[in-house]
Amino acid sequence: MTEDILIREDVGAVATLTMNTPKTLNALSEDMIDALQAQFDDLMTDHSTRVVILRGTGKAFCAGHNLKEMTAARQAEDGGKQYWLDLFAKCTKMMTSIPKLPQPVICQPHGLATAAGCQLVASCDMAVTDTETKFGVNGVNIGLFCSTPMVALSRNIPRKQAFEMLTTGNFITAAKAMELGLVNRVVDAAELEAETNELATLVASKLGAAVKVGKQAFYEQIQMPLLDAYAYTGEVMADNMTFRDTEEGIAAFLEKRPPEWTQD
Repeated sequence: MTEDILIREDVGAVATLTMNTPKTLNALSEDMIDALQAQFDDLMTDHSTRVVILRGTGKAFCAGHNLKEMTAARQAEDGGKQYWLDLFAKCTKMMTSIPKLPQPVICQPHGLATAAGCQLVASCDMAVTDTETKFGVNGVNIGLFCSTPMVALSRNIPRKQAFEMLTTGNFITAAKAMELGLVNRVVDAAELEAETNELATLVASKLGAAVKVGKQAFYEQIQMPLLDAYAYTGEVMADNMTFRDTEEGIAAFLEKRPPEWTQD
């Protein structure tokens, strides 16, 4: 590991982004948000990467916003209001970049994912965690309701469960997070990296162009009325059928052989 606050490692078609400020529990400082945004901007046009893994170093995945930075802003003439507005706008842009990426993003939380750290888990497409990880939106415990983390959380888990987490500040276990749909898989800590890599490798083995249009369609259709969603996804599938590699994939299936994709 280097001293970079965010480390990118590419293996085949999988890019792993590791938040690397363990002394602050990988808090979402301005610099960390900027570093994540820069990588997401790069990945938007990265045709060689088909899956992204997001994880953290140290004893926690992410403890949310950097409260020391936020408190220092109180010295401004307006008491910090404009700084906080800009900070939350910047964080919103970063969080909402994840579903816009052409690549599926797999979160690998460990230890603790709290407040905006829990928001980060909820913003990713999938998540794999270990049995010891705790999840929470506990800002209410210090008098700061987790209003922006609430947006992603309430779109991942049932609303009454989300509201309880937000108003009590209580943490939930990894098993509960999986039960509610916040994470996909829970494994022993020793198996976490291997399990995440196995899922990433499996997804990366699929036709990247198909997964790209499918991911975009997933987030578009989920906001539509039923019939509109079917009309929209019908067009998406028809376009997908025109892909050269899709033609090859279907031919390979019918001929009972592995497809020879160009992955353009």
